[in-house]
Amino acid sequence: MLRPFTLHRPETAEEACALLARLGEDAVPYAGGTELLLLMKLGLLRPPHLVDVKRIRELSELADGGRLTIGATVTHRSLERSPLVRARCPLVASVARHVANVRVRNVGTIGGNLAFADPHSDLATLFLALDAHVELVAPGGRRELSLGDFVRGPWETARRPDELLAGVRLAPWPSRAAAYVKFGVHERPTLGIAVALGLNGGDGREGARIQDARIAVGCVGPRPARMFTAESRLRGVSVDQIDDVVGPVGDAAAAGVDPADDLHGSADYKREMVAVFVRRALRVAAARAGGVEPTTSFPYAVVA
Repeated sequence: MLRPFTLHRPETAEEACALLARLGEDAVPYAGGTELLLLMKLGLLRPPHLVDVKRIRELSELADGGRLTIGATVTHRSLERSPLVRARCPLVASVARHVANVRVRNVGTIGGNLAFADPHSDLATLFLALDAHVELVAPGGRRELSLGDFVRGPWETARRPDELLAGVRLAPWPSRAAAYVKFGVHERPTLGIAVALGLNGGDGREGARIQDARIAVGCVGPRPARMFTAESRLRGVSVDQIDDVVGPVGDAAAAGVDPADDLHGSADYKREMVAVFVRRALRVAAARAGGVEPTTSFPYAVVA
């Protein structure tokens, strides 16, 4: 049962920030509420004031200005179905389609997902691989942070009490050689792997080599993380020889994670799963580079 609270409905981001500054720790921003209202019903969070930001127009925008800009109140369902997102960054739309269930996707927002900083976030893991930056609005102005600096740990971000998460900007990957694979037997995934390969010439023609790479691993540690050592082992490798390096790259990724024992499995189990699924994600991305959509499926796993 929800305890009584006051609902505020500002029309602009500046009005919302002013409310947050005035009310301090007694106020919490509210959009989709898929996580917030659950915590309130359980009595784990009892804010006297909710600042409803759904009416703020600038927070609901999807735009392309070189980087794909996603407003904080854009829902997962809108992201999944957006023609702009499908054209500029189809992997984002595909991953959004597999977040939770359709009821959650219809109301859950991108900003809420990132601001909640759940360690088992698909989008935070994918966005990290796409060089995401978040924009924060405060009474004193605006600032931008990389997603890696914004998410500090489980349910902890760099957002100040008087700040509002306005949106996130992504760098659409220049080639189709990308994949997201997640695995889990519980409601939240046990691990999520985002892989993106940048090729010379931008396509997967025979002999194309990997010029740049991104590997992000989420859901196994306190926050999603880039695997820089694993990425470095991919540069200069020919795409059609990816099988020659997936073993050491997967091992490097497993060595780079910081897992903990929990209901999803032991730390050793998670490291081994990271190695296995990084290899699988790399093979999917390499196949897509050559214009082939893999038909392989893995038990309890989703390939996007």
